[in-house]
Amino acid sequence: MGDKVSEMNTPLDLDSHLCLGIYSANLAIQRTYKPLLDELGITYPQYLVLNLLWSRNQQTVGELAKKLQLEPSTLTPMLKRLELSSLVERIRNPENERQVIIGLTKQGLAIQNDAGCITAALLEMSSLDINTIEDMNRDVRILRDNLYRNQPKIRVSD
Repeated sequence: MGDKVSEMNTPLDLDSHLCLGIYSANLAIQRTYKPLLDELGITYPQYLVLNLLWSRNQQTVGELAKKLQLEPSTLTPMLKRLELSSLVERIRNPENERQVIIGLTKQGLAIQNDAGCITAALLEMSSLDINTIEDMNRDVRILRDNLYRNQPKIRVSD
């Protein structure tokens, strides 16, 4: 193992960088999804939000932002566009007026069936089986979670 660690001190060929592999795989996935999402009239980030709501409807902006690892202020314009498309509705939480709850409309629920083909397209175009995809997804989530957990906390000064 010591040899592997000392090798890390020398610059890696770009193809050896994990970040490039993950980044370019993400681009390839988005390109695979794009024609299917275009048919649904939604973008990839909007698809991610809808997926969260299809798994559990009626979530606060804060909950959605946390799951997507975005700032609520970044997510809000996207939610407004989804609302203009009649896919979601934004409702003030009656128990806490500062919170906005996002819920699916009938139209937002209806496109869930049409969106099912997206996962199937990924499996078909990747030539991988579902178990391999699930294993990769688990490993990438572990990597992500470990990186976030081990990042130094940033302090904001007053």
